[in-house]
Amino acid sequence: MGARITVELDELLLLKADARGFSLLPRQPVSSLLAGRHASRLRGRGLSFEELRHYQQGDDIRTMDWKATARLRSPHVRVYTEECERPLLLLVDQRVPMFFGSRHAMKSAAAADLAALAAWRALDVGDRVGGLVFNEEEIVEVRPHRSQARVLQLFHEIVRLNQRLHSTDPPRGATSLNDALERAARVAKHDHLVVLISDLYGADDETKRLTTQIAAHNDVLVIAVYDPMGISLNGVEGMFAHDDGRTWELKSGSSFSKSFQAAFQERLEKWMQIFRHLRVPVLPISTAHPVPKQVRSLFGNRPLS
Repeated sequence: MGARITVELDELLLLKADARGFSLLPRQPVSSLLAGRHASRLRGRGLSFEELRHYQQGDDIRTMDWKATARLRSPHVRVYTEECERPLLLLVDQRVPMFFGSRHAMKSAAAADLAALAAWRALDVGDRVGGLVFNEEEIVEVRPHRSQARVLQLFHEIVRLNQRLHSTDPPRGATSLNDALERAARVAKHDHLVVLISDLYGADDETKRLTTQIAAHNDVLVIAVYDPMGISLNGVEGMFAHDDGRTWELKSGSSFSKSFQAAFQERLEKWMQIFRHLRVPVLPISTAHPVPKQVRSLFGNRPLS
């Protein structure tokens, strides 16, 4: 059975039923594809200042506002409440290298499913949802908003760019991963959850700099979409692969298959080197399995069955 080529709007809408049983801000350390388990930098929901009021018996002395106490000449404390939301900004990669898949779905289709699950989950818990959907020619911005209409707008853009990949005139511009990250840095000034869904094609030192900039004031999560054929090409002789705007017939043991595998492994190691130093969690999602099951396993601490 061939890989799922493109996505339809109805498919993303139906994923609402699967958007439960997981949190996008896991408390436990998260898994990476190569490095095992490592400490997560995700802060989760924090505290926001609500008011300044007179000290009352039983108040925690650590909440005392000494400047206000001196100015007002009576003890005052700062009252905090737990943040009730963290806007979600999804970066959804729909560039030509994402149009690749050997099993269940193309990487571009898996990325669309991931974005839909994350959007529905965030909206369900009352968070604002927005995104940047990008290919080689454009970056489409949907500002975070707490409404189903805004989520549907985001889905329409994901579907539009996704289906361009299978058209007779695929995108041929030069928009890079870093261009999308630069736009994200302008949108997510602080206290956002920024989720990058990509195969990280083209990641480099500038990617590291931009991710550091975004992570300084936001939570950042990278979901690395990969195809298992990139790790092992055994048993795929005669299969056609579409990547980087070209179509290849894979011959087992050929010099191309070996160089293809080596290039993938090198890029994979580069991902981990870039993000491990930043303590930004990287979650692997394979095109070989349905996305909802993998999401519940990685985010909900449930076994993948």
